[in-house]
Amino acid sequence: MALTRASFGLIHALNPKRTTLNFKLSMATSTRALASYIVEPAELAKALEASPPLASPDTPRVIPISAEWYLPNDSRKGIEEFGKLRISTARFFDLDAIKDHDSPYPHMLPTGETFSRAMSELGVAREDTVVLYDSPQLGIFSAPRAAWTFRVFGHPRVHLLNNFKVWVEQGFPVEKGPVGQAARTQYPVTEPDLSLVSSFEKMREIAEEGGREGVQILDARPQGRFLGSDPEPRPGGFSLAVNYGDTLLLHSGYDCELVDPVTKKLRSGEELGRILLSKGVDPSGEVEKRLMCGTGVTAAVIDSALQLAGFGGKREIYDGSWTEWALRVDEKSGLISKKQI
Repeated sequence: MALTRASFGLIHALNPKRTTLNFKLSMATSTRALASYIVEPAELAKALEASPPLASPDTPRVIPISAEWYLPNDSRKGIEEFGKLRISTARFFDLDAIKDHDSPYPHMLPTGETFSRAMSELGVAREDTVVLYDSPQLGIFSAPRAAWTFRVFGHPRVHLLNNFKVWVEQGFPVEKGPVGQAARTQYPVTEPDLSLVSSFEKMREIAEEGGREGVQILDARPQGRFLGSDPEPRPGGFSLAVNYGDTLLLHSGYDCELVDPVTKKLRSGEELGRILLSKGVDPSGEVEKRLMCGTGVTAAVIDSALQLAGFGGKREIYDGSWTEWALRVDEKSGLISKKQI
């Protein structure tokens, strides 16, 4: 029989040491009930009902975390939108703050110390199950990047909600207004798993070879930005990357191919599989996928889509993505063609 909080109170009086251990083990099991990386709203709601209160960081919990973020040319701000509407008990993951502040590029991965400090301030413990989500307007956009960051730093239980828009429409608990300070935890400092990350040096090697057999590069930007016909959302010139080989475009922005335009959910695994195949993505485990976008944010949408579709092959996100490439590669190299918009 499952150990509930009601039965725990009675049994604990008879054998406090043993029941405390059993209760912690029981509740830890309940927080691992999310079976897959992609989580539906009803599934998260059920897990939250079974989760210990967030005021008890000594016991593993399920914690929803908003990572809503908007492009620089959008007047909305993630933290402000979070205050207007959020999942009850949610925390806020600020992509503009939890990053490498010494880097000239917008969203490079934070150091282990920075990530540890941010998680401690958010009241997240290493044993907690975290479920990342986006704004109800965008559905799936920046939360995959935050989820990927958790994975890079080896957080054991990380999930992506599909999605907050549907959560709201189905009437699950929400709240608004000022957010209280979470009880601080002591999140350990861990080293990043660089096998999930593509560096500038890795990408340059492939570009200098004119592409590499067994490696596909998937760019999440819209075609207009890739070709340089549409302006960048950030100040500065615009350019066209060349000599990566056969770079495949899989738009994963606001109205992308991988997300349903009405529900704003990631499409089903079957639908995603057809789209990926139509774009020339190799489903086999023998072909590596290097994913990029403007600053390394929406490339993680492709990462999630590949996982949901069951496509094999090692996946790496180019952390600096187009912004780093454009600033570090000279036109004389033949690896880039720049034009001002």
